[in-house]
Amino acid sequence: MRPTRLLGFVLVAVLLGVWEAAARTGLLDARFVPAPSSIAVAWVGFAASGQLVSDLLATLGSWAQGYAIAAMLGVALGVLMGLMPAVRAMLGTTVELLRPMPSVAIIPIAIVLFGLGDPMKRFVVAYAALWPVLVNTLYGVLAVDPLLHDTARTFRLGPLRSTLRVVLPAASPYIATGLRISTSIALILVITAELVASRNGLGYFVRASEQASRVPEVYAGVLTIAVLGYLLNALFVAVEARVLAWHRGLMRTEAA
Repeated sequence: MRPTRLLGFVLVAVLLGVWEAAARTGLLDARFVPAPSSIAVAWVGFAASGQLVSDLLATLGSWAQGYAIAAMLGVALGVLMGLMPAVRAMLGTTVELLRPMPSVAIIPIAIVLFGLGDPMKRFVVAYAALWPVLVNTLYGVLAVDPLLHDTARTFRLGPLRSTLRVVLPAASPYIATGLRISTSIALILVITAELVASRNGLGYFVRASEQASRVPEVYAGVLTIAVLGYLLNALFVAVEARVLAWHRGLMRTEAA
């Protein structure tokens, strides 16, 4: 573990210690800000009951399915718009109209269309996560060096082979950036959908705990979501480092 990462964990431990001391000495009202030890006890109960696993799987399932739809659709549309000016002109206005709209505004429409089940959450996640992937893919394709296109034509690569062997690898750093941004956006939207209207998931657990005035459980759910977001981002960074290792090596070579 890098020293900077270790210092980050040390700071978290110190903050938790200060929080615990403030709660136990009465500086913080335990009715609204319980001590970390109380939250830990609530989390153990949450986990021991089996609800943690079921809610975590519900959240991750909706997140993964919606994210996968957004990734595939975003890359496909981004490549088409980047390579075909006619498609870019046709879809550009629609994309710029829908992209700035806050994604949470789509939740009522999703409820009307799909009800309160998992399809609603998948739709909301896919809609929100689509735009970063699409836009970054588009700009990645547009940024491909024209010399690479000339090389593909020299080797007489067809459109499909040229896209797979030249365009996508060259645009992959941009695509990876879009995918990474969408990772957190997808989690935010699935939790929001569960908070607003759902019968399962971590967001539902937080909402149900708040309505029942179980404050330690509310904090336990929120901290579980925070750790989940951290782990998902760390996993994506690890996968990205392995998949795009060639690009980082190339950048270091060019810098030297």
